[in-house]
Amino acid sequence: MSPELEAAFRRLNAAVSQLETAAAARPALGASRGDLETELQLMQDDRARLSVELDSATARLNQVEAASEHVGRRLQAAIGHVGEVLARAERAEGVES
Repeated sequence: MSPELEAAFRRLNAAVSQLETAAAARPALGASRGDLETELQLMQDDRARLSVELDSATARLNQVEAASEHVGRRLQAAIGHVGEVLARAERAEGVES
């Protein structure tokens, strides 16, 4: 898993932990029903925001992986071309000797 995706998961887990902690502490404080509904709405909004961020990070990861594969293919092709040039140069040196 890429470092970017791992970082996104860590942020998501930290945010969920904070939300769970806040949700657990809220009833202990004797919050009214209206406050709980407001808190729930805020948590749902945070969850939606985090979901969008995770989707964005996943999309970015997919782009980076695709670019990495493309670069890898081009690098392999370049290595092949360099090998061919070196082989031709060695053969040419052998003919001249």
